[in-house]
Amino acid sequence: MSTDVLDLIATEARLGAQNYKPLDVILSRGEGVWVWDTEGRRYLDCLSAYSAVNQGHCHPKILAAMVEQAKKLTLTSRAFRNDQLALFYEEVAALTGSHKVLPMNSGAEAVETAIKCVRKWGYEVKGVPEDKAEIIVCADNFHGRTLAVVGFSTDREARGHFGPFAPGFRVIPFGDIAAFEAAITPHTVAFLVEPIQGEAGVIIPPTGYFPAVRALCTKHNVTLILDEIQTGLGRTGRLLAEAHEGIEADVTLIGKALSGGFYPVSAVLSNTAVLGTLKPGQHGSTFGGNPLACAVARAALRVLIEEGMIENAERQGRHFHDGLKAMRVNNVREIRGRGLMLAVELHPEAGGARRYCEALQARGLLAKDTHEHTIRIAPPLVITQGEVEWAVDTIEAALTQDLS
Repeated sequence: MSTDVLDLIATEARLGAQNYKPLDVILSRGEGVWVWDTEGRRYLDCLSAYSAVNQGHCHPKILAAMVEQAKKLTLTSRAFRNDQLALFYEEVAALTGSHKVLPMNSGAEAVETAIKCVRKWGYEVKGVPEDKAEIIVCADNFHGRTLAVVGFSTDREARGHFGPFAPGFRVIPFGDIAAFEAAITPHTVAFLVEPIQGEAGVIIPPTGYFPAVRALCTKHNVTLILDEIQTGLGRTGRLLAEAHEGIEADVTLIGKALSGGFYPVSAVLSNTAVLGTLKPGQHGSTFGGNPLACAVARAALRVLIEEGMIENAERQGRHFHDGLKAMRVNNVREIRGRGLMLAVELHPEAGGARRYCEALQARGLLAKDTHEHTIRIAPPLVITQGEVEWAVDTIEAALTQDLS
């Protein structure tokens, strides 16, 4: 590494909180599926900023929409109306079939908003006694880093020394329909769950799990909240991952790719019953629904559809999955995935996924380890077949090299 790169890394270490352990690559430019570091080396991005850059880095049409809106009006707060919000509502509702939309900024804010709203719905509509509402969640979940969310996390690193935590959450195993049914009580207002557990290592539930969940939620008047912040907006080869199971959530959370990586935008998509409980002054956000965010989100959704990115994710995801399965690598335990949300899980004796991510970096591919033994693969949805084949060859070469 050059002296300049080492100086930047040293400055981060000296002045920044040590809440991340990134790979030692300093990126300065991106286009499509590719990013370049400060020294001009090119890398295939196989993380997509945790699926926030589904449309590819610096998509020109989203950029143009952002620049155009930034010249006119960026922020009014919700104290006044703006000319982009209603159009955003109309377009996202038509695309997803939602009855109500509540715009926020980050994915974590969307999760917190949903928790507040389903509790309110539970008291005012379902008739749960005050302060008795329960929300069922899954072990190994990832819904953000806020205090409420880490309170029901099963990750000891996420929880350690951050308590006391808010009550009202019941944790069950992911993909276990019997455990879900047993956890439901008259006080249950919602089930908050990821269609595919991303941070846990791209864990896909058994076939038929979500249709059974949907049926139980309907039977017991429980709100089904699907956190599609990572899985949604094309990542799995469908607009929303729920489509793979043929179900509809009562509340859907989207974010990340909602702005194509240009700006923090998230949204709670809901039926009228849940979001209809909110009255003026009961919830809000200074930046939520601002005109810049809405203009960017509208462009991000438009290119996703018009440029066939969702269909490409399904097609290239299948090709990527087949290529990974065909690798001749002894230290791979399992290949998992749906669309372009993929994981390579290594055997524990392989020595951990981090060092293989570092080996991939040296070969020009950026990926991220999770849960010690798993490499996540999630390139932008604009990836081509040739780029997929190069990535598979690169991954196979890194996994078979001697790292001792």
